[in-house]
Amino acid sequence: MAYRYGDRQQKTLFPQSIDEYIPQVAPVRAYDVFVDSLDFNKLGINIEPHKVGCPQYAPKIMLKLLLYGYSYGVRSSRKLEREAHYNLSFIWLTGGLKPDHKTIAEFRKNNKDSLRKVLKQCARLCVKLDLIEGNTLFVDGTKIRANASIKNSWTKERCSRHLKKIDKRIKEILS
Repeated sequence: MAYRYGDRQQKTLFPQSIDEYIPQVAPVRAYDVFVDSLDFNKLGINIEPHKVGCPQYAPKIMLKLLLYGYSYGVRSSRKLEREAHYNLSFIWLTGGLKPDHKTIAEFRKNNKDSLRKVLKQCARLCVKLDLIEGNTLFVDGTKIRANASIKNSWTKERCSRHLKKIDKRIKEILS
């Protein structure tokens, strides 16, 4: 049986827009709609553009980038910058804009309280839609000799206490 080989030099017709690459059911589209539905004035995020200097990135785009990145475990501003350059979902979400890590970090620093509110709203929505349960997964493994501290080991009691804290937090989120 023959192998398939790709030809990087072959001329192809790509879709006319990047939107055609992202399926209609892709999670990135839900994040896009969620952030667009937020009231930025209530959140305390200034959406008025600067009067002088270089045009800034739209706060909605920066918030979309951070929120989507956080949902996939990408928290570093440098990693978010890299995703905005190479990951198709991030490129679609930002409309092809590529903010640098300093811009991302400054937006996060200047809007920390607002970002906290948005993350809470997003978590509440996900719980309400049964997308997440708020559970914690503990994996029991074989004990091996290691250079680890006893205080970092999780006992059954510590797991129970942690689960109670999570239950309390969920009640706070839902109230």
